[in-house]
Amino acid sequence: MPTSPDRPPGRPAGSEDHVEAAEAVHFAARETVPVTVRPSTPGDHPTVKIDPADRATVQIDPGTRETVKLPGQRRPPERRRRAPLPVAAAFATLWAAVVSYVPVAAVIGLARTLEGQGGLGGAAHAGLAGWLLGHGVPIGTSIGPLALAPLLLTLLAGWRLNRAGLHVTRAIGARRSGSPRAAVKVAVMIGIGYAILGALAALAVNGRGTEVSAGRAAVNFFLAGLVFSLIGSLRSTDALVVIARRIPPALRHGLRTGVVAALLILAAGAGFAGLSVVIGGGQAADMISAYRTGVAGQAGITLVSLAYGANGVVWAAAYLLGPGFLLGADSAVRLTEVTLGPLPTLPLLAGLPNGPMGASGAALLAVPVLAAMAAGWLLTRRLVSIHHVVDGHLTKGPGDPAPVEPSWSLVLGAAIIAGPVAGLVLGVLSWLSGGALGDGRLSEIGPVPWQVALIATVVVAVSAGIGAAAGRAFRAPARH
Repeated sequence: MPTSPDRPPGRPAGSEDHVEAAEAVHFAARETVPVTVRPSTPGDHPTVKIDPADRATVQIDPGTRETVKLPGQRRPPERRRRAPLPVAAAFATLWAAVVSYVPVAAVIGLARTLEGQGGLGGAAHAGLAGWLLGHGVPIGTSIGPLALAPLLLTLLAGWRLNRAGLHVTRAIGARRSGSPRAAVKVAVMIGIGYAILGALAALAVNGRGTEVSAGRAAVNFFLAGLVFSLIGSLRSTDALVVIARRIPPALRHGLRTGVVAALLILAAGAGFAGLSVVIGGGQAADMISAYRTGVAGQAGITLVSLAYGANGVVWAAAYLLGPGFLLGADSAVRLTEVTLGPLPTLPLLAGLPNGPMGASGAALLAVPVLAAMAAGWLLTRRLVSIHHVVDGHLTKGPGDPAPVEPSWSLVLGAAIIAGPVAGLVLGVLSWLSGGALGDGRLSEIGPVPWQVALIATVVVAVSAGIGAAAGRAFRAPARH
């Protein structure tokens, strides 16, 4: 491989400087600039030239338009009529709230109508209560607080807020501006608007057999609006590229690998939970038929189980990791112990294990280990794939030199950082998936967050390190 003129003689090809040069080109290749189109003789091949103003001049057939991607240039904000940020944020936030609220109210209203408990007022009230619960706002009832949030509804609201961040960023003309400040402004404005809607919903629900804190609702809704819309706004402004450039390579790749490892563990939990429910399908059918409330009532029970299906995925991941989860006070559901008391007759609970796992329990413990090893292996593949560098430029041709080997310090450092990142992600999800169903025995439901975070940190750090090291050590030898 040719030696870069910027690298001192004797410096290894896989050094950190060489790696950073490759990544700089990788980031720059994702950015674009507008071009000026000049007509030329029909049939001529398009040509691109760079003028002193760092613009691109394209010569192409008359009547056509063309855009060109150029490394190292960032596209300026779109020049068009911009909407005021407060107005755009207000409309987008209101629409996100309506889209996430209407399905809840519609399902509850249909069930109440078919069961002879019709009334738009009652359906709207019950829908608001369920909508608030989906954002983690406890609902006070006669049997105690209901604080077990259905994460599927939380994901629906988060998706709509993410879209709101994208739409507002585009409306104010900050799309592809590369400005983190613009993304934060959009997210804060959406968060404030969403907090106001949450507080109003809490005031409307409070006092009709339910107790809801408007202050708690405002805080929860503000955080939800801020976090989810910030993700969408950062994507729309391309500020993620700007931020990524400022993060050290090991930390940047460690963050990505940790999130990938957490998602793979959750995917394993989803597969295990789904398989368990399928195996217990007969018991689930008996649970549904036990509700003698007609078709609508049984459909409602099924929808409730689906809404809490995402919670079940997190609980199954905690089960595979080892800490397990709780289904009431003095209960435990883990590989080595299953202690349960009276439970609600929900089809989702049909997949619960009947007892501790025997020899197969050790095999289940290997599932998160394999998932983290796969994340480490993917880390090495990514590092190799983006480091096709010759003198600071990406190369992709069939005759180009072999990929640059990433350094051991980068590979192992990123894998170790991935452990705490995955632990934090899974710990937060465990906290969000738990809660209470009243003041009685079911006041403690879900995994213990710190236990899941600690075990996940150790498992991912060690396993991802093994997977990354194996991918680095046993790669096919480079061709020279």
